[in-house]
Order: sequence, then C-alpha cells, then structure tokens
Amino acid sequence: MPGIPSDPTITLIGAGLAGSLLAILLSQRGYRVELYERRPDPRVGLGSAGRSINLALSTRGLHGLQQAGLADAVRQRSIKMPGRIIHTLDGEPRFQPYGVNPSDVLYAISRAELQTLLLDALAHRANVHLTFNANCVEVNPAQQTLTLSHDTTGEATTLTRQHIIGTDGASSAVRSAMLRMPRFDYSQTYLAHGYKELTMPPAPDGAHPLDPHALHIWPRGTYMLIALPNLDGSFTCTLFMPFSGAVSFEALSTPAAIHAFFQQQFPSAMPFMPYLIDDFTANPTGSLVTIKCSPWHHRDHLLLLGDAAHAIVPFFGQGMNCAFEDCTELDAYIAAHAPDWEHVFATFSSRRKPNTDAIADMAVDHYVEMRDRVADPHFLLQKQIEQALARRFPEQYTPQYSLVTFQRIPYAQAREQARIHEQILQQLSANITHPEQLDWQLAERLIQRELTRPREGAP
Repeated sequence: MPGIPSDPTITLIGAGLAGSLLAILLSQRGYRVELYERRPDPRVGLGSAGRSINLALSTRGLHGLQQAGLADAVRQRSIKMPGRIIHTLDGEPRFQPYGVNPSDVLYAISRAELQTLLLDALAHRANVHLTFNANCVEVNPAQQTLTLSHDTTGEATTLTRQHIIGTDGASSAVRSAMLRMPRFDYSQTYLAHGYKELTMPPAPDGAHPLDPHALHIWPRGTYMLIALPNLDGSFTCTLFMPFSGAVSFEALSTPAAIHAFFQQQFPSAMPFMPYLIDDFTANPTGSLVTIKCSPWHHRDHLLLLGDAAHAIVPFFGQGMNCAFEDCTELDAYIAAHAPDWEHVFATFSSRRKPNTDAIADMAVDHYVEMRDRVADPHFLLQKQIEQALARRFPEQYTPQYSLVTFQRIPYAQAREQARIHEQILQQLSANITHPEQLDWQLAERLIQRELTRPREGAP
C-alpha cells in the first residue's frame, strides 16, 4: 500500500536545515532514518550551522515546519517583518510593505537558532540516528555503497545502503558521485558580486538601534547593505558588492578606505557599527552561486534535495524556504507512491526542477531590484500601482513578491504571472507620475484580458 514503510533505512547525507526537516517528516511516516553530518554538533559550540546570513522565513518554509509540528516554536524565536525600510542617500527612510494583507509578514531568525531547534526535535525520535563528524568521501552507485570518514577516530566506514538522499548542500558529495554518471547535466554560475557579514550591536540600553520589524536596505546601484534583526537587539548586516573594480571588496583594502566608503555611502548605518573595521577585516568574503543539475535521481538509489540539487542566491529570501518546500513535496510523493521509490524519486525530480529553476532566475533578477530599482522613482510608482491593483482586484491580481513569498503556487507559475504583471504595469505607468492618475478603465480592461483568460494546461 502506498505510504506504508517497507524499507529498512533511508540514509540522508547532510544534517543541515533541509536534511533535519526531511528526517523529521520521514520519521513521522514510520521510516528508520540515519543522518550523517560532516560538521560537529553545533549545539555544543564546536561546529558551525553553515553560512550565517540571517534567514527570512516565509509561507513555504513555515508550511514545512508546520508539517513537522515546529511552526509555533519557530515563530516564538523569530521577529516579524511586515516590510522593508529603504535608506537612500538623499531622503528619509521609506517603509515598503511586503504585501497587501496584515498577515503578509516575514520572520527573521538566525540560521543557528533554527538549526538547533530542528536538531533538538530529532533527538526525541527513536527511529532517527544522527552521526556528526562523519564526512561522506565516496558514493558508489553501482555497488550501492557509501564511504564515511569519521573525524573523531580517523577511521573510514563503508556501508551498503539502498536509498540515499543527498541533503549536503552546494558542495554535495552525493552530487559529485552523480557527476561521474552518463547524461548528468550540471552548471554553476557565480555572480560577479560577493558578500561580507558585519555586525550592528544592540544599543547601550539593549534595544535595537533601528526599527526591528523590517528588513533594512541601503541600495546603491551596483552594491547594497542590508540588515536583519536578531532577538538580542543586534542586527546582522551583509554588504553585497563586486569582488573587483573601482567600487569593490578589492578596492577596500585599508581601514581608511573602509571607513571613508561607509561614511560616504552608508552614513545612517555607520554610527551603529562600532566594530566595522574589525568585522570587515576579519570576516571572509563569500561567493554567490547558482547551481542547476539534472536529473536529481539515479534509479531508486540516489536523490538530491535542497542546495545539493539547486543552490540559489539569497535575494528573494527563498533558499531555505525552497529547500523546505522540497521536503514537503517529496513527503507528498512518498505518501502517494512509496514503496515504489524509483517512481517517487523520478516524479519528484521531474516535477520539482522547473520550479527551482524559476526561483533561481527570479532570485538573480531580485538582486537588481533590491540594490538599484527600490530607489528609482518610476519603479516606486509601479509598486504603488501594483498595491492599488491588488486591493482593487484581489482575486485576479497578486504581486509577484506575494506569489513567491506568501503563497505556495508553483514558482514557475509565479514567474509567468510576473511576466504578465510587468507588461500591465508598463502600460499603466507609461504616462503618469502619481498613482492617483491611474486610468482605472484601462486597468480593468488589462486585468480582464490578461489575468482572467484560461491558461494553457488549466482544467
């Protein structure tokens, strides 16, 4: 019968966010699950939860946590953000709501905090076995084996396992094994921009130095600074800019250059960053990569999920949310088709990939919007028109950001809707300078013509 466990063990390589959530979902279905994680246990202060960019949890990710019974606990450890605050060089900070409904909020949470919560939930499950300091050094699909190197003992162990799921991130060892197989397509594309994490500590009284209920953005064209709130009153700031060039990480090579650059470009943030020079000098400059590959599976033996299958850049805030949605999508296919694991893996791979390709492309596009267009007057006019359309035609018009962030429709469908929206907004904003000048008759004709007609593939 579909959904009834019949296999002895499901093996997950990687106990990060996606691997931990997937293990919980599998264990809820009665499967025995083993996880192998190359890093030490982050809860005992010996390891790292991975990249430390703060996370913006939204509807897709919350759904996965709800399925695992953890959504309420996560909300309690998060800060609500109903919008973003734009800090321009020549004006007052401007608040931009994320959505049109009061419930359209993001939840800011640290990666380490969320990782700890997931690992603690796993610790109470008798059918889950988690091993840290176990680095997967080889996967042999032909023999259905995997070899683990144990850092604490120096020993290597080779195991025979029927079902292996790679949840081991952008540098996936499982994907490396699949790369050696025939007809496996793989691409990775790095942005010319990198990122560096900086700190904005709490104010002397322990309060947040800026409004904590917003994502703060200082957009400057080819680069930007963002800040997300933490529960302890601090903000985690991230500077995104080119690696090289006149204005770049390469150019900021001395304390004097760093200080002068921030004083000139981010004067409203500078007073709240007393450790700027030390942070900038000590913290590494990270890379931003988009990874696409296909197929994600090999028979009923191997499957890729999360960043191992589709690493995306963070500018739509969907990396973790997308990976968590992977977990719930796979869980649904298991419920419908297990123990036919080859069908489960093949269906998940073929149906999910078009959507992860779509969000990967939208994430790159959104970087341009965040660093540049959010300060452009015409773009702001279009955003005002978009909000007005969403209020006037709530059943027909939902902005792209809301489709991606506050709904769970397929990403590919959200991208197609966004393409149509862009055409509508261009026509409505062509000859006006204020939303009060909007031609509502034209708006209604466009909405009826473009957004209410039957779509290809619709029932």
